Amino acid sequence: MGKKCTCGCGKGGGQTTLALPELFGANVFNDRLMKERLPKETYKALRKTIDQGTSLKPDVAAVVANAMKDWAVERGATHYTHWFQPLTGFTAEKHDSFIAPADDGSVIMEFSGKQLIQGEPDASSFPSGGLRMTAEARGYTAWDCTSPAFLKEDAVGNVTLCIPTAFCSYKGEALDKKTPLLRSMSAVSTQALRVLKAMGNTTSTRVASTVGAEQEYFLVEKEYYLQRLDLITCGRTLFGAPAPKGQELEDQYFGAIKDRVSAYMQDLDVELWKMGITSKTRHNEVAPAQFEMAPVFTTTNIAADHNQLVMETMQKVALRHGMVCLLHEKPYAGINGSGKHNNWSLSTDDGINLLEPGNTPEDNAQFLVFLAALLKAVDTNADIMRATCGSSGNDHRLGANEAPPAIISVFLGDALSDILIKLAKGEKMAKKGAAFLNIGVDSLPELPKDNTDRNRTSPFAFTGNKFEFRMVGSSQSISGPNVALNTIAAEALDEIATRLEKAKDINKEILAILQETVKNHGRIIFNGNNYTAEWATEAAKRGLANTRTTVDALKSFVTPKAIKLFGKYKVLSKDELHSRYDIYVEQYAKHINIEAQVAMQMVKRRFIPAAIRFMSELGTSINAAGKYATVQKDLLAQVGALLDGVGKKLAKLEAETAKAQGIAKVDKQAMAFRDQVMPALSALRQDIDSLESIMPGDLWPVPVYSDLLFKL
Repeated sequence: MGKKCTCGCGKGGGQTTLALPELFGANVFNDRLMKERLPKETYKALRKTIDQGTSLKPDVAAVVANAMKDWAVERGATHYTHWFQPLTGFTAEKHDSFIAPADDGSVIMEFSGKQLIQGEPDASSFPSGGLRMTAEARGYTAWDCTSPAFLKEDAVGNVTLCIPTAFCSYKGEALDKKTPLLRSMSAVSTQALRVLKAMGNTTSTRVASTVGAEQEYFLVEKEYYLQRLDLITCGRTLFGAPAPKGQELEDQYFGAIKDRVSAYMQDLDVELWKMGITSKTRHNEVAPAQFEMAPVFTTTNIAADHNQLVMETMQKVALRHGMVCLLHEKPYAGINGSGKHNNWSLSTDDGINLLEPGNTPEDNAQFLVFLAALLKAVDTNADIMRATCGSSGNDHRLGANEAPPAIISVFLGDALSDILIKLAKGEKMAKKGAAFLNIGVDSLPELPKDNTDRNRTSPFAFTGNKFEFRMVGSSQSISGPNVALNTIAAEALDEIATRLEKAKDINKEILAILQETVKNHGRIIFNGNNYTAEWATEAAKRGLANTRTTVDALKSFVTPKAIKLFGKYKVLSKDELHSRYDIYVEQYAKHINIEAQVAMQMVKRRFIPAAIRFMSELGTSINAAGKYATVQKDLLAQVGALLDGVGKKLAKLEAETAKAQGIAKVDKQAMAFRDQVMPALSALRQDIDSLESIMPGDLWPVPVYSDLLFKL
């Protein structure tokens, strides 16, 4: 692209001559840079704020701001922004230049401690769910120093200093996704430390939830994308007959990566590495034109920031390569959609992974206690976890034999399940130690065997030393799901800590906790195939909910249980929960309304005219062919019948959409869009897709699935 990147390589478009260790984090004001550029006492004060949560003094902020500005300007930055995550699910930024007028009519580069710490975007212009009125515009962004500032480059060479911030109202309510995430991290740390202290750990002083968020995505040729109003506007195809080939040959997953896609992935990695994002794994996913990127674990707050940058960078870099990155959960019907596997764990500040079972988990009381806490937390609050994954896009994916169903269960694997069952029964367990897998080929080594297999159908699966929450949608922020995970874990750990602190015999109390957990919450454990109809029947017998749609799932945010839970740990107030419910329900309705409007426009302006044109050609051919026009007549009858059906179904969609738009109450409106508009849209699609399958390719007005999926 001819762009000079700020890492100093002098190359453009993500290319670099720097070795990876020097490249990584080149655009991040990280701990190494802070040590180099800040006075010793300033650095210590800032680290104390980051590590212990102490308040940041104005004089310290002023020194940090000046050093940060100098570093950014050296790398070509002209502007700074308070980078935050409003309740739209995207990020927001308002750019201000560093320039300030000087007395002699020139300008100087200036950035104060106050400008670093606080900004003031218009709070009335973002979703607030009633927390802010239009006339109540004042909102504040506050520097989150636990997430490093970074430089963001665009394709034409502009460089901006981005300062991660929280966003709150004039009255202090959280208007973003970061604030409750930070609150939830504090809550789970406090309760986890209580458990550790009760069990004799006197060295750990902080517990952090950690996340590695795998990101699935599709790539499509930009030329074809621009010819599809549904992809441009909705992120998914509202119409499209199946391609002759899909994913049935299972040849895409982990297949050889095409050169063009590999070039994109390399460019993407470089851009992410420069921003300190540990892009580790890249590969072809199951569906045609589908791919995945996975990072290394980091603290949840930073992981959430990084994942937002990953999504944004994926889309920007794709455009440089003449492609478009699709992050919708279900861009194409009939093949797998995309998710975001949220790998979650808890780690202490002195390096202990609290979900690491070791070679003999039956002897690891600490691990078993934290495992029990998670089982109780998930079983008690499965409805809240489901709600955090709710969106109109994810409703197309969950339960579609490609992703977990809408039933929350936990996979532990046979070994861990057996340990818990025997503990519950008071049975003695033979110590197994580390196991090895003999492959049966002399030249191949024995492989160390994990405590569990993997279960790719489970919504919440233990995968060795972490839990993988697989219901999160590919376009979603991971903040919401992790707010829930942290908070429900905090509640369960709080109850366990209280028991352990009062116990006269801590070993007996631990055994009692484990036994009660299996008895009261063992129903949540399921190690089988979550895709089967038999599991849905079995889950119902166990009393596990199957909440299929977002409209129903979101109600869990405003139940007395949820209000009590999030209020107790000061993560979200009652008003903040209600605001999120209102916002997400309204977003659901708006998304389907947009899809309906787009569908009606495409049918009227593209598909009906194309069908009429084909019928006219058939009529001319019939007149010319005379008695030999049997095929043409049959085709004319088929097209005519389908076109008649399209007209009636289009009228139905228009009527149902108008009715839904007229409903004032947002939850009732969302239900109308779900129950009336979506079925009408699906019915219309059937006839349009049937038309596509019989019409000539040169007359069909949009690129078809074969073009979109296989012409990269």
